[in-house]
Parts: sequence; structure tokens; C-alpha cells
Amino acid sequence: MATIQICVMGVSGSGKSTVGAELAARLGRGFADGDDFHSESNRAKMAAGQPLTDEDRWPWLGTIGAYLRDEMIADRPTVVACSALKRVYRDRIRAAGASVYFVFLTGNEELLQQRMESRAGHFMKAGMLESQLSILEPLDDDEFGVTVNVTGDVPQIVTEALADFAATEVPGIA
Repeated sequence: MATIQICVMGVSGSGKSTVGAELAARLGRGFADGDDFHSESNRAKMAAGQPLTDEDRWPWLGTIGAYLRDEMIADRPTVVACSALKRVYRDRIRAAGASVYFVFLTGNEELLQQRMESRAGHFMKAGMLESQLSILEPLDDDEFGVTVNVTGDVPQIVTEALADFAATEVPGIA
């Protein structure tokens, strides 16, 4: 059976990296932060407060999808943190060939804004939250994954995601 890879998704400030790293640790998986896959031009654009366009994102999403596929082929279960804000972005990740389970982290705008303003040294500026929320498409009913609210603490969020992951039947695998 193919290894199911996990993508922790959501807007900036939702806790993707923190939750993803904890999820990976609890499952004994590798962890990769999607931010590390951005090109220098994407990083510079975001640091300047400019939202990325779909054209900016396509190569980045393709790289993340290929990474998850390669890790799956090598039988290395992996968790990656990646915004994956639109269905088409998630489709692009899946198109690379990996079986991906999405953990969609959601929370109210006030909490997310507060989190973004409190972190130092991140290239994603707090003022860009609105642009991410404006394009955000939650998981559709036919997408493999779970939605978890981030108002709790990290162990609670991870426990909720793990419970759903353990109880979910893998699509296309008997």
C-alpha cells in the first residue's frame, strides 16, 4: 500500500509549521516546510508585501507535489506545511502522483492576525492575511482530509487531526 502523505494547509498564521512539525513527530514522519520550497523571487515579493499570483505559485506547488511523490515512492512518510489555499492548488499538488491527506487549519481572522503580528523575522507580512483569506477555498466534501479549528493548543489540534486521519478510509485503496 502506498504511503499517505500529509499536507497541513491554511492561511499564514494558522500554525501550519508548528502543527505540521508536531504531527510529524507524533507519527514518526519527516517534516518539510513549504516556505523552504519558495523561490527567492517569491520570497522577495512577499517580503515587499505583494501577494503572490497563481503564476508565481504554480512552480512552487509543482515542486511540493513532486517532493511528496518522491518521498512516497521512497516509502518515507512525510508531513509538509503548505498554504494550498485553493482547490486548484491542492489539485496541482495531487497531480504529481502522491496520495495526500490535507489537514486544513482554520480560525477567525482576529486570532490569525494576532499570530502574524507576534512573529518576528518571517517574510510573510501580517498585512497580507486579507489577500490570503480572500482566495481561501476550504476543503470540498470530496477532498481527502479534515478541517481543524486552531483556537485550541497545539497538542489538542494535533490530536484532533490524528483521530480523523486514523479513522479515515483511504480513497481508492481497499
